[in-house]
Amino acid sequence: MWKIDLHTHILPPSWPDLRRRYGYGGFVHLERNGNGCARMLIDGQHFRDIDAECWDPRRRLKHCDKHQVRVQVLSTVPVMFSYWARPEHTYDLARLLNDHLAEVVARHPHRFVALGTLPMQAPDLAILELERCVKGLGFPGVQIGSNVNCKNLDDPSLFPIFEAAERLEACIFVHPWEMCGRERMSKYWLPWLVGMPAETALAICSLIFGGVFERLPRLRWCFAHGGGSFAATVGRIEHGFVSRPDLCAVDCDKNPRDYLGRFYVDSLVHDAHALRLLLAQVGEDRIALGTDYPFPLGEARPGALIESLPKLPTKTRKKLLALNALDFLGLRKQQFAA
Repeated sequence: MWKIDLHTHILPPSWPDLRRRYGYGGFVHLERNGNGCARMLIDGQHFRDIDAECWDPRRRLKHCDKHQVRVQVLSTVPVMFSYWARPEHTYDLARLLNDHLAEVVARHPHRFVALGTLPMQAPDLAILELERCVKGLGFPGVQIGSNVNCKNLDDPSLFPIFEAAERLEACIFVHPWEMCGRERMSKYWLPWLVGMPAETALAICSLIFGGVFERLPRLRWCFAHGGGSFAATVGRIEHGFVSRPDLCAVDCDKNPRDYLGRFYVDSLVHDAHALRLLLAQVGEDRIALGTDYPFPLGEARPGALIESLPKLPTKTRKKLLALNALDFLGLRKQQFAA
């Protein structure tokens, strides 16, 4: 049974000193230590330790073969989004990262697919790079953050990017980053544990209430980490919509519950009850295997949670493990035949 991992992250093995390249700080610097590990630093401060799985395709493929993953969908690590930087510099960095993604896919076209990154704070440049990703590099879509410098995804300035994505038949994978309330979450890894689920639900609600889904019905969206807390709180969201339409139905008069099944989510929810809830709320046609490889909050054995549901029909299992990812990406299984 095929497995396609829709949610994995990769970095180049090295990149230029971005502080020197752009003339100011805030960017990630990679410090390799020579034994297959590296440190990600921001202005000299430790951000994260990573190992070779994060940049070495051969190591990734060994892991894939061990766990019967036929295809990995690659995207950059969200800390690299750099929407806060000067637009021309984020554009330059996006091109650097996207060129690396394209090189990895070109070396292993039957095993990897890539989702590009964009300078979202500059819509004209974002559209330019989106077109290059789709038409020039052959990517099926892009990964974006859940907000752009505190602008929610319904902000009118971002709509032309999404409009262009629909025109290009590109898909959009939304990953939480720059989580709301992070100033109150300095301990216990809370931005990742609490902030990310809330941030993803906020992104979904913004697109619903802002009418973006309604205005772009053909655009394919997928949200990381099972859509965050949205599936568990949609009852409250719907109740608010019904009881206070004067506050909620300002830009779109459609019931939020009507959008369940209109977008995809990955399967990374870490709990069988949560996955069953997703199946009930979102439906078996809109959940795709995602592991957040190669990071510690990911699923160490791809598909383990899906395979743990004993009464899941084989047809449903196939959808979750591979077929739904193909639908989201707009690709066919035959494209990965060796």
